[in-house]
Amino acid sequence: MSQPNMVPVEMNNNVGDNTTTNNNSMNGGIVFGDGEFDSANTSENQEDGSDHQDPARPSKRKRYHRHTKHQIQEMENFFKECPHPDDAQRKDLSRQLGLDHHQIKFWFQNKRTQIKNHQERHENLQLRAENDRLKAEHHQCRASIPNARCHKCGGKTAIGEMFIEEHQLRLENARLAEEIRQLSLVVAKCTSKPVMNYTLTTPPVPARPFEGIASNRREAYGSIGNLPGSALRVRDVDKPLIKELAVVAMEELIAMARLDEPLWNIRANGTSLALNLNEYTRTFGNVVGPILNGFRTEASKATSIVFMNHLDIVQSLMDVNLWSNMFARMVARSMSHDLILTEVQGNFDGAFHLMTAEYQVLSPVVSTRECYFVRYSKQRGDGIWAVVDVSIEHLFPHLELKCRRRPSGCLIQQLENGYCKVTWVEHVEVDDGEVHPLYKSLISSGQALSAESWVETLERQCERLAYIMAPNVPSIEPDGLIMITNIAKQSLMKIAERMTRSFLSGVANSAGDTWFKLPGNTGNPVRVMARKSFNDPGRPVGVILYASTSFWLPVSPNTVFDFLRDANNRTYWDVITTGGEAVQLMSQISNGRDIRNCVSLLRTQNTSQNNKMMIQETSTDPTASFVIYAPLDVTLIENVLKGGDPDYVSLLPMGFAILPDGTAQHGREGGSLVSASFQVLVETDPLATLSFISVATTENLILTTVNKIKAYFNQQPF
Repeated sequence: MSQPNMVPVEMNNNVGDNTTTNNNSMNGGIVFGDGEFDSANTSENQEDGSDHQDPARPSKRKRYHRHTKHQIQEMENFFKECPHPDDAQRKDLSRQLGLDHHQIKFWFQNKRTQIKNHQERHENLQLRAENDRLKAEHHQCRASIPNARCHKCGGKTAIGEMFIEEHQLRLENARLAEEIRQLSLVVAKCTSKPVMNYTLTTPPVPARPFEGIASNRREAYGSIGNLPGSALRVRDVDKPLIKELAVVAMEELIAMARLDEPLWNIRANGTSLALNLNEYTRTFGNVVGPILNGFRTEASKATSIVFMNHLDIVQSLMDVNLWSNMFARMVARSMSHDLILTEVQGNFDGAFHLMTAEYQVLSPVVSTRECYFVRYSKQRGDGIWAVVDVSIEHLFPHLELKCRRRPSGCLIQQLENGYCKVTWVEHVEVDDGEVHPLYKSLISSGQALSAESWVETLERQCERLAYIMAPNVPSIEPDGLIMITNIAKQSLMKIAERMTRSFLSGVANSAGDTWFKLPGNTGNPVRVMARKSFNDPGRPVGVILYASTSFWLPVSPNTVFDFLRDANNRTYWDVITTGGEAVQLMSQISNGRDIRNCVSLLRTQNTSQNNKMMIQETSTDPTASFVIYAPLDVTLIENVLKGGDPDYVSLLPMGFAILPDGTAQHGREGGSLVSASFQVLVETDPLATLSFISVATTENLILTTVNKIKAYFNQQPF
């Protein structure tokens, strides 16, 4: 018969510290040995309770050993001082207590296992209780939001206030979830076992929408496309809130687009409209929340008639690639993260897109603005389309953005003869921080990225597209030096369009680019940046150095534009492509109603460069002007004129972006802000190291060009 409270255990010959034994042995002070232990407290028991054994089975008996209270107490006391005794300590204990040193080892091993298991169970119970409490609190808070009431009037809380409350809840939940995660790590470290994940369901969010994402800006060949990397996504439970916010934002946009005074007042320049913030607050309240502390409000409205089908405009706005290419002047990078409602192919009625965009002012000294927002398009009952943006960064508390889009977008109304009326509203809050003194007036006036800039760019792009698709493109060939077919004209305009996109990608200070200055020249305003070109058929292979600088001129943008676009004036400033020699106009192809909007073929009269020509595009509207050009081999131009593929013409653009300085008032013109940008092939091997001499030479070329222009307008050189 077995003695009471004794548990049979299998014999164990392992002597390692990591051997797992039955934890019940600790409860009754029972240990087991390897069959050679002999003690007065050991009893025997047959497995089957019978005196007869199977002759085929070896004789094997279970052995039991119960330690005395004195032995257990002594080992307990020693365990408190040293839970991991070494071999000498175990042997010393075995002599003192009359036990085998193996029994001592197994007892300590089992004791450690018992304590670890107890700690693990205790920590897990605590984590489960904390998690249950957080879940209950989370569900209670979420359930109370739809029924929230104003403590003053008893009415339903505005959607903007609900978002603020939910934003605070998310911050608190994120903090508590992080505490649980830290506790789980501590438990896992103590027990050497993984602990179940009891964190809340809020997904981790990157700190910035572009962080860890390769810069995929518009280059000379191809479009920007979707940026690679992990896309930001919202939880399914948040999508109804986003839809509700977008619907409310669209109603606000439509009202703002249709209202005039007193909501909108004429600016000091006498042409554009500015928002009356007091009237706005009185009319709309804080639908998307109050103005952020330290942020400045920019708001404007503009209307234009453009030559494009209304559905084509909607598609250009809802397709992130088309949108970033059409508005390459303002959009440095863009990315589509998620589509909340999948629209029918070709039908954007009721579509919601989650997007990130980086907005730029064309200067290397002005930082870009990053926004994360939902874009919503809807066709109204009167046939008018509306496309609205509104920021949703409150759903991602870890995002550190300095620009928030309040309801912004446009109304698109189809007119006769292929025209559309577009009414654009821009309403943003920005944290500019330190703005370069050159651009302080322009930025603070709100004209840099105003609604007028968007509609003028849209109108100009529609003009370009209409001319490039025309069956007979108008052009001028002075003296009949060259004859160009209509197909060749279209090819040259495609080259010019690609050249312009490439130029615009190398001017501004995008977050994805690294601009630097030469050491030691602290007063030097030139920024340089290097990019490697490998397999782009529209660009030369090698290391391409981008150099960009901005400067001010005391004359109007129109005056600067007319000076730079005139081929006869190149002898005053062009030291790179012409060497100061005269330039001859070979052909001028119109791509807009203004005769100054055109693509030109130029040829230098320098005998040492007879194998070189230049393609130049000049473009102007009331908000910005551009003179962009690129030298090309005569053989490449001749191949295009004969029907060759324009996409395989390798070029590196140079040129100027001309903006108003923001000081113009009604009846008085202001000055001009000019950004010069050059792209130079400095190494033919893409893997080559950029040399200091190459950077210094390129920097000297752009400074010489700029100083010649400044000297022409009686300005001090850099």
